[in-house]
Amino acid sequence: MLTTDQKGAVAELKIAARAADLGIGVWGAYTVERYDLIFDLRPALLRVQCKWASRYGDVAIVRCYRNRRNRDGLLRQYYSADDIDAFAAYCPDTDDCYLLPIDLFEGRTEVRLRLGPTKNNQMQGITWAREYELAATIRRLGAVAQLGERRAGSA
Repeated sequence: MLTTDQKGAVAELKIAARAADLGIGVWGAYTVERYDLIFDLRPALLRVQCKWASRYGDVAIVRCYRNRRNRDGLLRQYYSADDIDAFAAYCPDTDDCYLLPIDLFEGRTEVRLRLGPTKNNQMQGITWAREYELAATIRRLGAVAQLGERRAGSA
């Protein structure tokens, strides 16, 4: 069984590798920052906080906070747009990476990504995992043309 620190390290490495496979420049933070990685989308830079997503049935849960121990006990810290631009999550059960822009998910304690259909066939108000897969979200952010050019030039 992996510790929470080990899970975080695995998630960060998987997300960085998946982004690199898409032709995205990936940089790590060498100082203590609220983000783990920087994605170079040229010309934009994206500050990314990496998370491990746990699967429960047809839902992957991304917790949008961090817990640290201090002398008063457990301290829960939340992220804001001042800290990061997006959450990236790796779900080991699906081997998929997801990118969740902070402007859509700021203030939430967790995001539930629906992997399969609901039991009551509900469609509205569902956060579908496929809509936030790393490649799909990067495309929506407008990085498609640049990525295609860089991949063709570096192949």
